[in-house]
Amino acid sequence: MATDQISVFTIGHSNHPIEKFIELLRLHRVDALADVRSVPASRFNPQFNRKILAESLKKADIAYVFLGRELGARSEDPSTYENGQVQYRKLATTPLFLAGIERVEQGARKHRIALMCAEKDPLDCHRTLLVSRALERDDVAVTHILADGALETQHAAMKRLLKVDPSGPGDMFDSEESLIDMAVLRREEQVAYQDGRMGQEVDEVTS
Repeated sequence: MATDQISVFTIGHSNHPIEKFIELLRLHRVDALADVRSVPASRFNPQFNRKILAESLKKADIAYVFLGRELGARSEDPSTYENGQVQYRKLATTPLFLAGIERVEQGARKHRIALMCAEKDPLDCHRTLLVSRALERDDVAVTHILADGALETQHAAMKRLLKVDPSGPGDMFDSEESLIDMAVLRREEQVAYQDGRMGQEVDEVTS
């Protein structure tokens, strides 16, 4: 690993009490949190509503920035949808998304940043299947903070995905990279945001 390689954490807020959540951040010396939820609110866990969360983090001397518009999974761009479902490969090439990635990388040169979304398991979330993969392509080291405080690298998460992927290990001649790509695509089909109205808009534009 290059000595000047930047690193980023990710974390899912799940249903943690805010005290436990902040404890997890402090455990790994995180001093800035980037919220990558498209909708920065939680009906069942109001402690993670944007305003309340930002105030709690401020008291803990942890900076907060909302990047859900740039890096959220619920794209407002109809061109990123197929049949009403967001396609991560398309979302990852949009100028807005790329601008968000650039902001994270710039911030990570000055802070220990964690990207936050809602899902407890990294494999169930776009922060892993989309955002972290984009960061790794730029040689950013990504590590996931798990609910118990343990750490899992992005590579380890992808290896775990291969083990739980219902299609099995694939062809013996497939590279690990191609196997991961296929497993991510299948996982994406299960978890990516769906909006039937977007599918209709795309159909109208392309018809």
